[in-house]
Amino acid sequence: MSTKSRGCFGEQPLPTFEVNTQLLHRRTRRDLLLFGAGTMAALAGARSLLPHALSVALRIDDEVAKSLYSPRRMVPTYTKSQITQLKNNYSGATPDPSYIPGWHVTLDGLASGVSVALNIRNLMTRFSIHEQITRLVCVEGWSAVAWWAGLRFDDLLRAHPPMSQAKWVRVESSVNLDVSGNPDPYYVSIDLATALHPQTLLATHLNSQPLAVEHGAPLRLIVPVKLGLKNVKAITGLTYVAQEPRDYWAERGYSHYDGI
Repeated sequence: MSTKSRGCFGEQPLPTFEVNTQLLHRRTRRDLLLFGAGTMAALAGARSLLPHALSVALRIDDEVAKSLYSPRRMVPTYTKSQITQLKNNYSGATPDPSYIPGWHVTLDGLASGVSVALNIRNLMTRFSIHEQITRLVCVEGWSAVAWWAGLRFDDLLRAHPPMSQAKWVRVESSVNLDVSGNPDPYYVSIDLATALHPQTLLATHLNSQPLAVEHGAPLRLIVPVKLGLKNVKAITGLTYVAQEPRDYWAERGYSHYDGI
């Protein structure tokens, strides 16, 4: 084979180009700026979509939790030897106990069409007291096993039936405070099916003692099939409604249902 033929198929030297270094620098800076602008635009677009995506994800989670709910599914119960310390976990400052002497809970949205106000003596004398030792699970990642006593929410519903179209309960504490100690009414939505659950209590006692202020005296909601943020302390109002009511934490980006 001739030398010329070998040259056609052999390795060829790379061509040499002269580049204007100033033009290269300008292009490099321009490309970098364009890339950065594109990246920021993409991030801004993703950020604008994130709240909607999060809302959709929470709604899907709520629907799955609702579909799994059953009044026959009980959460585990524990023995007294398994009781653990319970935090004072008000969403804001702990209220001053001065509200207790005049405390009452108001029931609205009843089949009777009238409002009913009950004080702690009414509740303690009219309803059977039930005890249970269950786990309170906080959305912050901690949990505690506590010994509760109180009336079943179901018993209150039977004594004071809600209007026929009611599907939800708005549970409110008007004595709640924010972190600065200013009035900050706390309210959550509870589906009526959960209120009817046999382990849902309107608790009056903790560890055989009347509730202390830090744990929601004189009446708090204990709903073991929900996260702790639904377990309203110092309840002052129960309102039965047909449509899902406002919810303190749902308005701040959390789930509505908050089932366990």
